[in-house]
Amino acid sequence: MTPRFCLTLLLLAAPATASAADFHFENDIVPILGRYGCNSSGCHGKAEGQGGFKLSVFGSDPEADITALTREGRGRRVFPSQPEESLLLRKGSGRIAHGGGTKLPYGSDDYRTIRDWIAAGTPVGSPDAPRVVALRIEPAERVMGVMSEIPLRVVARYSDGAEKDVTRHARFQSNNDTVASVTADGRVTAHDVPGEAAVMAAYLGEVGQFRAIVPRPGPVVTGPGLPRFNLIDELVDRKLAKLNVSPSPVCDDPEFLRRVCLDLTGTLPTPAATRAFLTDAAKDKRAKLVESLLTRPEFTDLWAMRWTDLLRVDRQPLGHERAYTYYKWVRDSIAANKPFDRFARELITAEGPLDEVGPANFYKVVTKPGEMASTLSQVFLGVRIGCAECHHHPYDRWAQTDYYGMVGFFTPVAAKGAKDAESVSATGDPQTRHPRTGKPVFAHALGAAMPSADPRGDRREGLADWMTRPDNPYFARNLANRVWAWMLGAGLVEPVDDVRATNPPSNPELLDALAKYTIDNGYDLRKLIALIAASRVYQTASHPNPTNEKDERNFSRALFKRPDAEILLDMICQTAGVGEKFQGAPAATRAIQLWDSKARHDFLKLFGRPVRATACECERTKEPSAAQVLNLLNSPDVQAKLSHEGGTVARLVRELSDDTKLTEELYLTFFARFPTPAETTVAVNHLKAHAATRRQAAEDLAWAMLNSTEFLFNH
Repeated sequence: MTPRFCLTLLLLAAPATASAADFHFENDIVPILGRYGCNSSGCHGKAEGQGGFKLSVFGSDPEADITALTREGRGRRVFPSQPEESLLLRKGSGRIAHGGGTKLPYGSDDYRTIRDWIAAGTPVGSPDAPRVVALRIEPAERVMGVMSEIPLRVVARYSDGAEKDVTRHARFQSNNDTVASVTADGRVTAHDVPGEAAVMAAYLGEVGQFRAIVPRPGPVVTGPGLPRFNLIDELVDRKLAKLNVSPSPVCDDPEFLRRVCLDLTGTLPTPAATRAFLTDAAKDKRAKLVESLLTRPEFTDLWAMRWTDLLRVDRQPLGHERAYTYYKWVRDSIAANKPFDRFARELITAEGPLDEVGPANFYKVVTKPGEMASTLSQVFLGVRIGCAECHHHPYDRWAQTDYYGMVGFFTPVAAKGAKDAESVSATGDPQTRHPRTGKPVFAHALGAAMPSADPRGDRREGLADWMTRPDNPYFARNLANRVWAWMLGAGLVEPVDDVRATNPPSNPELLDALAKYTIDNGYDLRKLIALIAASRVYQTASHPNPTNEKDERNFSRALFKRPDAEILLDMICQTAGVGEKFQGAPAATRAIQLWDSKARHDFLKLFGRPVRATACECERTKEPSAAQVLNLLNSPDVQAKLSHEGGTVARLVRELSDDTKLTEELYLTFFARFPTPAETTVAVNHLKAHAATRRQAAEDLAWAMLNSTEFLFNH
């Protein structure tokens, strides 16, 4: 036995000198349990616990935790008279079998802290003890070179003004591991992808963040001299300069035409419209195109589809007529360009007969007060509060009190009456209670102090007032971020409905500017869209340059976007010249006009149409799959459209005997551009080589175009 080992045994066996007054369970013990993952959702913090032992997630309920440690399990988990024999220490240190392995190194400082706390009689600590009120990360921001490292220091500030270094017990997470990752002990490593990452530190319910800026290595790029069309371009260029990234140039007219038509209307330009735009010499033709697209019925159809997805227009709980009434209210609001703050207010405060008041049907689809609060927070604020229903949000500031404060606005709301005459109203004065403490929680907005009583009358009026106020920190920013994501392919905050301090926007100044523009222009959705479409950033080419080929988050080039399932199906039908028949819909209905998400359609299901079971953007999937590729390559339905006697290909073959003109028309139809000379040569040679079966040869060309990357992606 070595002298060092003997000394360790003597130190561990020595009686503890700390008294009960020296310990506070929440301040001293809970952070240790969190540091080693004991109270994580993958261990004893999950709903049913682990091995009969359950802790609250991330220590959100210290009272329940100390009860579980000291009173449950027949008192075997802690053994004050012989603390070393406590099951908590024996399993945690790996001295006896433990499914989670060795979590608490034997003889470590944390081991000794828990041992001394047990020896002191497992005290709870004074209820008046200082509490953590804020975290500070040092440094707060740093420009980092590729593969460089930096250790973070986390300092907790307590309610009495004292500060303490809590780095050792903080939990860390990066929101962008491709740019910068972080270890469990807070060491950040920058990688070879230029960009920005936010590293979160969490400790006892408080969170802080460190921003790592990783420029592209190499010589400093000089500005390419690209134009700046509006405020968006200046703010994006400023960020790109920090990252040593040069943006791609402005896209050509065919690329802009196709991109903006799909983004704003979900519809390809016709060959005639393409010819007119490409031959127009006017300098303001792009702005005029956007202005015309914003007034087209297809614009209304597409943007109504996007909001009805989020607001869960669902025939299954509503029935056919009420679901259509709900959809029609959304579509009519988009068609009338209703200010978005008024749109939100009408839905939040909706009441009356479900057959007559479209937005009231929301409260028939979402029937529980907790779901109402969570859904509307996610849709109109971009904030996910659902995690705080059971425990403190693991990555944000929201506690259970915040969650139930929002729930309080909706507890009086319900749909009542006979099945064929239901009506939504807010009646009575029900009280919301904290599930753990049993104390009343009065209705209050996120981040606001709780009042001494619930508001009188319809509580939702106060929520709508707060939500749509110009100084609301979420509402306008959420709208701007969603519209930006729908047009650019990625939000300034990603995911778009996960706004929190530890998931900051990639360009905070730009999001602030867009939110201000939204407010200053009365929440006019079309003006916001027009501003974005007018920017050089939106009009940037999709071709990368050597400096921005790895950039996916800073909008130095246009991103390839796979069209939504409905848009892609409409593109196929439009180019083939043969429509689709949908269950229960008129013959001329397009996919973006479908208000019924339950209408069965294999193509839409395969390509990720949401079922509207939640308000999450993640319901709509855009990840490619082998099944999608095989469908497009081999689908009998697609082939039937391309070879249809009344379809585009058959018509063009009949009308155009000149192979060069036929080729040109096919390229205008599928790609919204003229073919290059090389493309014309290949296509004409193919048609001439199969002159005896010219129509089939033209169908083969159309099939190849339809299956090309250029057709299947918006770029």
